[in-house]
Amino acid sequence: MTRRLVLAWALVAGPAAAQRLGARVAVAPDGVVRLSFAARPGVCGNGRNVIAFDCAGGRCGRWGSGGGRTITFDGDFDRDEVEYDCEPGPVRVSLTVRTGRVRSLRTYVGGRWVTPPRDAAVTDLGTVSSRDAVDFLLGLATREDSRGGEEAILPVTLADSVTVWPMLLRLARDDRAPQRTRRQAVFWLGQAAGDAATRDLADLVDDADLNLDVKEQAVFALSQQPRDAGVPALIRIARTHREAGVRRKALFWLGQSGDPRALGLFEELLTKP
Repeated sequence: MTRRLVLAWALVAGPAAAQRLGARVAVAPDGVVRLSFAARPGVCGNGRNVIAFDCAGGRCGRWGSGGGRTITFDGDFDRDEVEYDCEPGPVRVSLTVRTGRVRSLRTYVGGRWVTPPRDAAVTDLGTVSSRDAVDFLLGLATREDSRGGEEAILPVTLADSVTVWPMLLRLARDDRAPQRTRRQAVFWLGQAAGDAATRDLADLVDDADLNLDVKEQAVFALSQQPRDAGVPALIRIARTHREAGVRRKALFWLGQSGDPRALGLFEELLTKP
């Protein structure tokens, strides 16, 4: 994307407060920039390597009464062996900044920042509004073809009081945006529960203007949906999609599902003249 396009996107899409947040990051000295914002309901974490979604009644993950999903970083985590306190926020983002640009970032939920050594280059921007954080992070994802841009998608999905799925859908369709961030946008769309998310993902697969990588990521995201929503969509794609590579991906994920409807499709394909 050209510098002119980046500037135009920022002026149109990013409110003034988010632009100020970006400017504060850009003028920070090389090192780490920290910011925090409120997490949406149902999100919690242990402040380090665990972030859980769709929590209820203080329980998270597939063993908890609230159901939901849990992701871990830097190694495996077995909830049958270790318990942890799951705190409902805030979202904490640590940005590694060099020459005014975000090179990478880390996301945490809960916990508290460790006081850095006196000689450490750490700039703490404090607590910002969720809306400003989302606009800043989406701007980063849209313009930075780097780890930082790719990693900016996760904290966007955790923000309180902001409906982010339409924004992620626009990002997934934006052929000016870096490929890696578009794939991340599709992945997190796939984590959105409900029929609306399934419809949007199926629309992405059918979009003639999207490249094969993004469509295949959308097929994978459909495979992560509840069976009653995802399997019928995958069956339709496997039967009718005009691109052989997309049909093969749908068949692969149907094979992983163990759903009887998938077996019926395989029988139909293998026995037809």
